[in-house]
Amino acid sequence: MITWELILAISAYNFVMYVTPGPNNSILTASGVKFGFFRSVPNIFGIPTGHGLQLALVCLGLGSLFTTFPILLDILRYVGAAYILYLAYKMFGSLNVTSSEEKSRPLKYYEAILFQFVNPKAWVICITAVSLFYPEKENLFVGTVFMVIMSTVINIPSISIWAFAGSVIRQYLSNVRLKKIIEWLLALLLILTAVSVLLYKA
Repeated sequence: MITWELILAISAYNFVMYVTPGPNNSILTASGVKFGFFRSVPNIFGIPTGHGLQLALVCLGLGSLFTTFPILLDILRYVGAAYILYLAYKMFGSLNVTSSEEKSRPLKYYEAILFQFVNPKAWVICITAVSLFYPEKENLFVGTVFMVIMSTVINIPSISIWAFAGSVIRQYLSNVRLKKIIEWLLALLLILTAVSVLLYKA
């Protein structure tokens, strides 16, 4: 049964999970600094779309696969970390060319969607959310729609903060040398994020 208490509880859980540092927010911050907020919008909307699909699959029973075969999360950790390292490599590489804006680009909408499926933290969030907050007395369709809507409504503003913060930093980087230093630091942040994904345990 869907109650106001359930709505408040799942909203608080989702906000904490989505606004805290993680792979998505590291990528969004780097994107905001390098490309600005508006060019990062496809990434911002791709994340909740992919996450909503994950959540729906878990509601429909896919989450039991991770319980039965925990090695699946390990595989996702390695694939997700490899992709983040690839993004860091592209950022490092773009800093060594004159026209870096032409040699690199923000994540596209579909790329942000696909990344969610190799993001182990996103799967753990889904599995935990469903196990704690799924309205069991509702039918499967209503319960799944409720979970996806609550996720999306909280996700978008929570992750947008990171892209916006990056775009604000970008406004103060008129000095080319300082801009390159910040971008190097962001690339290093992505590397550290990849390491944290590898070390992440559900």
